Amino acid sequence: MSEKNMISDETIEYVGILAKLELNDEEKERAKKDMGDMLDYIDKLNELDTSGVEPMSHVFPVNNVFREDVVTNGDGSKDTLANAPVMKDGGFKVPKTIG
Repeated sequence: MSEKNMISDETIEYVGILAKLELNDEEKERAKKDMGDMLDYIDKLNELDTSGVEPMSHVFPVNNVFREDVVTNGDGSKDTLANAPVMKDGGFKVPKTIG
């Protein structure tokens, strides 16, 4: 862990409060080391020359996979209502079930 990425005790306390964690002293020291290692790794990645790399949001190309919403066979209501014993206003007429 480099000197510039040393994590302070106050930072660990603050992160613990935000995450609602109660860490003992050993866990705090391990968290400080882990966070510092992560920041060192980010610094290492920032050294890479990415000037010719196109930014992306996914590793694989993502295309719209949804089909166009087009009615192909209608709703079939006429065929369905053809079997109704009694129709009313384009629907089935049924006996009243609530008093």
